[in-house]
Amino acid sequence: MTDLELKELVANLAVRQTDSEQRMDRAERYLELAGRDLAESAERHKEIDLLQRENAREIKETDRQIKELSRETDRQIKELGKQLGGLGQKFGGFTEGMAFPSMKKILTERFHMTDIGPWRTSHRNGRTMEIDVLAHANDKVNEVYVVEVKSTLREEGLEQMLRILREFHDFFSGHRGKKLYGILAAVNVPDNVRNKVLKAGIYLARIHDESFEISVPESFQPRAY
Repeated sequence: MTDLELKELVANLAVRQTDSEQRMDRAERYLELAGRDLAESAERHKEIDLLQRENAREIKETDRQIKELSRETDRQIKELGKQLGGLGQKFGGFTEGMAFPSMKKILTERFHMTDIGPWRTSHRNGRTMEIDVLAHANDKVNEVYVVEVKSTLREEGLEQMLRILREFHDFFSGHRGKKLYGILAAVNVPDNVRNKVLKAGIYLARIHDESFEISVPESFQPRAY
């Protein structure tokens, strides 16, 4: 090998060495970047996992608060229902209690009833009929009057009265043969219901000066059931 060939060989080896070192440097930089990216990715995964756990805790706490609020709301609704029910019973009892003295006077003076009693009940074949006020008379005035008391008279109240009048003699058979009349005593009566009551031949009693009075037109014709 000549000196020139030897020099060329050495020069080529030096170039290859330089290329190899440059490739090693690039590989090291790549590995360094890859390692940094991997570390950043792991850190991001840790942050994501932490956020997920925090969200899970918040969702659990929100669900607990919703359940607690739901239980409290249910309790308040039940309590309100009890209060309203109690208020309705108190008002109903007050209305009926206020009605009886007035109706007793009307039944005695206007209709000549001799036996008047509140809250009469009769049972027949597993069924029950309850009447707010029941009045009757024998001899010359052979009649029976049924009084139902309502705070507000609705069509359901009228239907209830009509059913009582239709079935009365089945439950109170001791009054068979007597003419039967109905009286609806109410604090509030819508006009459409009032007209239906009068058309059915049922007396209507309304509050006036803290007592009940019969309130029917002169043309009213009572119906005996």
